[in-house]
Amino acid sequence: MQKYILLGDEAIARAGVDAGISGMYAYPGTPSTEIMEYVQLLKNKGEVSISCEWSANEKSALETALGMSYTGKRAMAAMKHVGLNVAADAFINSAITGVNGGLLVVAADDPSMHSSQNEQDSRFYGKFAFVPVFEPSGQQEAYDMVFDAFELSEKYSVPVLIRITTRLAHSRAEVTSRRPHPQKQIRLPEDSSRFILMPAIARKRYKTVLGNYEKLKMENRLSKYNVFRDGHNRNLGIIACGLAWNYLMENFSDEQIPYPVLKISAYPFDKDIIMNITERCREILVLEEGYPFVEEQLRGILDDGRRIYGRMDGAIPRDGELTPDIVAKALGISTGSGPRVPDLVAPRPPSFCKGCGHADMFNAITEAMKPYPFNGVFSDIGCYTLAALPPYSAINSCVDMGASVTMAVGAADAGLHPSVAVIGDSTFTHSGMTGLLDAVVKNSNVTVIIADNQTTGMTGGQKSSGTGRLKDICTGLGVDHKHVRTIVPLRKNHEENVRIIREEIDFQGPSVIIASRECIQTAARRKKSENKSETEKDQS
Repeated sequence: MQKYILLGDEAIARAGVDAGISGMYAYPGTPSTEIMEYVQLLKNKGEVSISCEWSANEKSALETALGMSYTGKRAMAAMKHVGLNVAADAFINSAITGVNGGLLVVAADDPSMHSSQNEQDSRFYGKFAFVPVFEPSGQQEAYDMVFDAFELSEKYSVPVLIRITTRLAHSRAEVTSRRPHPQKQIRLPEDSSRFILMPAIARKRYKTVLGNYEKLKMENRLSKYNVFRDGHNRNLGIIACGLAWNYLMENFSDEQIPYPVLKISAYPFDKDIIMNITERCREILVLEEGYPFVEEQLRGILDDGRRIYGRMDGAIPRDGELTPDIVAKALGISTGSGPRVPDLVAPRPPSFCKGCGHADMFNAITEAMKPYPFNGVFSDIGCYTLAALPPYSAINSCVDMGASVTMAVGAADAGLHPSVAVIGDSTFTHSGMTGLLDAVVKNSNVTVIIADNQTTGMTGGQKSSGTGRLKDICTGLGVDHKHVRTIVPLRKNHEENVRIIREEIDFQGPSVIIASRECIQTAARRKKSENKSETEKDQS
């Protein structure tokens, strides 16, 4: 047993390693990125031998983890909440096939959309797929839950979902580790036919899933995380889910809450635990981070006209993160306002890093498109989305990973010209390739500009699957090699880059321009590392 100071992400990663995983699979996405990075750190230090390379996207990550599970070994897949959308097909069907070795899926939700397109609640995916869900209230609980999740996964042959949110993912606390488990040996499933989801097999498996879901409601590895504490003031009962428990406790420094409180951190739960508090209290306040997941179910269970407060009636804001102050207001507790922000602190909008190649790329794009009546581009998820802001104001869309290419294809179908898509190298290999294939098959009049900074820049500089492969991928998809062109986005190349972009816009058919220049941040880190190595070499 050792003590660590860990992020919530790192606590889950540490637990996965200690629980004996053989594979860790993920695609970088804030706030989940540090889970994979911590496992990779341990591997690079020689502490573990685990397969832990970044996957091309979340779907491939989860399917690879399922393949590891098929062999009887434990595996974990991690992603942010919108990544679970990408992996939804595999996630929901893996509940039907079941698993062999334990399989844990971690989804990091982002309430308030700090770095996301929406603030969806992944608990609904767990309910939709009929799989157990853990929602830790702190780093130690997150660590402990991983062990129970793997045991549960193997006992019921189901994938298990752990749902965390930004504040837990990126805050630190002390975590006490357990004795590490050895990795499991290969043990193929006794009945491999259950992984073949033909209708006759899937119908039988679905009945098993439904039956197991009812059994899970009484499973101790889940129910032990749902704790009831009585209180003397029964005018109000409080249900606090996951991290909301911490926000509640922050308003009672002595931990003496006068109201009955039910802490819920695992699903599904038996309705008896709900009735235990609702039958004692006149009114109920539901505190949960994200959607009114429990509140909606509670309103379905209670049909006696009892007053329920939460996100659905406005007692808690319908959108945004939960905070201790919001909880205090809902409880009628006065809170002091924080210090006023001095006038000298001016708001600063985000912008490209100084020296970023994307800036030179968009300068060329903007000038190249000036002669045309429509001079905006369909963009995608990445650092380059900042070109939506002044001084560029060059972007007309940013919907989801890969949508830039397919939206450009659709716009070209409608007769729009020019129809230009800008997509990053990592996003292109994540989900842009299929859109380009559509363009080739249809001979769409689109120009796809791949902003190749040779890394997954927006999430910190992780490895990009497209590095060194983009031209071959594009020609392999069928784009004429004469219209797969590379430019280097530098000021000195501006006139040449403008000319090339215009030539490809005027070409009648699909074309690709690869704007290739290393990310300024990863270049700086690489040079620093190289200089350090040279210094150490000279000293030796």
